[in-house]
Amino acid sequence: QVHLVESGGGLVQAGGSLRLSCAASGSSSSTYTMGWYRQAPGKQRELVATLTRGAMPNYADSVKGRFTISRDNAKNTVYLQMNSLKPEDTAVYYCNSRSYQGSAYWGQGTQVTVSS
Repeated sequence: QVHLVESGGGLVQAGGSLRLSCAASGSSSSTYTMGWYRQAPGKQRELVATLTRGAMPNYADSVKGRFTISRDNAKNTVYLQMNSLKPEDTAVYYCNSRSYQGSAYWGQGTQVTVSS
């Protein structure tokens, strides 16, 4: 079992920045891919960015050029640097971890609110 703990959400004005962190417990085999998803009120959960060990990051088109995902494998931690935030980025952001075999784990979510 993997336990994911997110931090770093909050309230920011449009154009501002936030950095999300997600620390994973458990073995490194459970964190083959780590990433971030978000869910705005009334909308489905959507991919924001993912990063697989040894691979290039994957971003949603809506965040390309503004968000950067990175990970520290020694700490089993993934980060999401969010710059040039827009009101439409407002959502609950969820950390996700996926093992090589495909087992998926989710964090509890952290609220990001961008005011106009």
